[in-house]
Amino acid sequence: MNKPKNPVTTEAAARIQSAEAKQNGGKVEKGGFAARMQRAADKARNQNDK
Repeated sequence: MNKPKNPVTTEAAARIQSAEAKQNGGKVEKGGFAARMQRAADKARNQNDK
């Protein structure tokens, strides 16, 4: 599997989640954009830990 050129960081995912929560009364949609970015950030971090 190829590494992405610009993997999503956990900090960027947190900013995205924060913005979504502010727009939706504190809620982040399950399976929404912010959730997918968090999953991508976790995956990138786990690959870097290996």
